[in-house]
Order: sequence, then C-alpha cells, then structure tokens
Amino acid sequence: MLMHGRGADENDLAPIFDRLDPEQRLLGLAPRGPLSLPPGGAHWYRVARIGYPDPGTFHDSLPKLTDWLDGALAEHGLDHSRTVIGGFSQGAVMSYAVGLGQGRPAPAAIVAMSGFMPTVEGFALDLTGREGLPVAIAHGTDDPVIGVEWGRDARDRLTQAGADVLFREYPMAHSVDPSFIEEARQHV
Repeated sequence: MLMHGRGADENDLAPIFDRLDPEQRLLGLAPRGPLSLPPGGAHWYRVARIGYPDPGTFHDSLPKLTDWLDGALAEHGLDHSRTVIGGFSQGAVMSYAVGLGQGRPAPAAIVAMSGFMPTVEGFALDLTGREGLPVAIAHGTDDPVIGVEWGRDARDRLTQAGADVLFREYPMAHSVDPSFIEEARQHV
C-alpha cells in the first residue's frame, strides 16, 4: 500500500508500484486521502505544524484508512504480516501511523519517503516488538517542507527499537529519488 502526499491523489505513486514489483506478482493498493484539497488533490490531515498533525483531522482520517486497509486485505484474503506500507510526505506519516500505531498489526515492512513519525495528542506509536522489521527511509537534505532532521529522528528511533533500517539521504528538495526505490525493493 502506498499513500500519496498533500495535494496529490491515489494515482500519484502508481509508477512506484511498477518499480517495486516489476513482475506484478503483488497487489498494489493506493488509497485516497479523505480530505479534499482543490483543485483536485487530497490530503490525510491538516498541517498544524511540521511533526504535529492537526489532532481532529488526523483522528478522523486514521480509522478511515485502517478500516479501508483491513477491508481490502480481508477482501483479497491477505494478512497484515505480508503487507508493505509506504508513502511520501503525509503518506509517509500515515505509513508510520498505520504500521506502528498502538494496537495495529505489524506489517511486513514500511517505506517512508520524506516524512516523519507523528506526534498527536491521543495517538501513540508502539515501537516494542519491532525487532527486525524492515524499514526503508529516504529524505532530501535540502527539503524545505519537512526537514531532513525528521527523517533522521525516525531512523534513530526505529534503529533503537531494533528495526532493520535502511536510511538514505539525497541532495534534493521534497521529492523521491528514483534510485531509492530499487534499494527499498531489495531491503523490504
């Protein structure tokens, strides 16, 4: 499952599916954020400030997303333990929330591009029992939207929790380096 960033839509990361799974052996899921952002995009939560999503919209979106994922997996007879959860920007934030949220089943892996681990009142990440969880993180060193320090923080916290972290920094702004996709594919 890949989740788009703010202002994009469910089709934004579709080309990444082809790079992650060139043999098309896997089911690619791409939900649309529930909040509209004209002229045709969407987002997952309002931005209160970087690192701290607006609690109201975050708490509204997260159960919609997890219910959607749980339903899609059940419909296809799939299990969370075989699901890679990933995203870009707000989608990366939601990847951490879905994959590491308290009470959520552990995924097979997480791929987070230019995001951060969310801090939201009434929501908690659970990093216990994540030993060996493959996590691939990419971040631009010149990112003016979500500074690289947020990616480094996620790397440090997940490494301390025992996750198997692949972390890459690229000399770029708020975008995805194509070379990371191949590395992430091999890692997860």
